[in-house]
Amino acid sequence: MADRIELIGLEAYGYHGVYEHEKKAGQKFLVDMVVWTDFSAAAASDSIADTISYVDLADIAVELVKGPGNDLIETLAASIADRIVELNGVLATEITVHKPQAPIEYPFADVRVVARRSSKG
Repeated sequence: MADRIELIGLEAYGYHGVYEHEKKAGQKFLVDMVVWTDFSAAAASDSIADTISYVDLADIAVELVKGPGNDLIETLAASIADRIVELNGVLATEITVHKPQAPIEYPFADVRVVARRSSKG
């Protein structure tokens, strides 16, 4: 059984979308992350050096949300997941990208995609 680090509702502004107005004006995106790891060493040492920093996780996601833009949020979610799973100590990750201002002409609660990746090592 693995431990996990969760970061929920990380907000960043980006230019992802199929439509030209999305690419020009941009919009808010939200990212949720779940990272499976073993933080028994960090719990024992109480040292940030022995864990995965949630600040680093946030930095990766925000960097990718801010640009360059993709047509699909599926591409964005996969890119974030691919970067996170390569970090030392990551066993697996699940990345959810929410697009609360998606260009849908009907009322909706949420649009989101989820990418899951497991470590190859």
